[in-house]
Amino acid sequence: MTPLPPYFFGYGSLVNTATHDYLDAQPAQLMGWRRRWCHTALRDVAFLTVEPAPQVQIDGLIAAVPGADWQALDAREFAYDRLTAEQQIRHGLPDQTEISFYAVPAKAQNQGSRLHPILLSYLDVVVQGHLQVFGEAGVADFFASTRGWDAPILNDRQAPRYPRHQILSAAEQQLVDHHLNQLKAQILS
Repeated sequence: MTPLPPYFFGYGSLVNTATHDYLDAQPAQLMGWRRRWCHTALRDVAFLTVEPAPQVQIDGLIAAVPGADWQALDAREFAYDRLTAEQQIRHGLPDQTEISFYAVPAKAQNQGSRLHPILLSYLDVVVQGHLQVFGEAGVADFFASTRGWDAPILNDRQAPRYPRHQILSAAEQQLVDHHLNQLKAQILS
């Protein structure tokens, strides 16, 4: 029997399979962590990471990394450390499957700001992925289980700065906007 390749757990843009071509993508949950918006000196904008949260679980996707070739994924996730998940991920694969996830080291995390906002084009991709995999309830859970919404959000939909941006339907845009309005998020033009 051929051994399974390693897998990664994605909780942000990697949930949107239009942003990558990794195979065998399937829903999974990461226990003991929650999402958080942060900024690091390695990137100009705020982006998602995870931080320990003992009583929290978040939805995401696992997908195979063929031949254990982490080079391309590590390059995409260059501001993060790759961590071994051990027993923290609930999934439908055999128990001995190697699964890793990415997190920004705590000492490198800073709060998003007007100089380092959340890109709406990035958030749109994340929400679109969660909607496709987990439905509207999954989108609501994404917003509720993510910290750092006090960072401003730059509305770059007309000229997306996120390199893997996707086109959203009017209904998808309205869903994102609805949740941002519920959060009273600060939107920058």
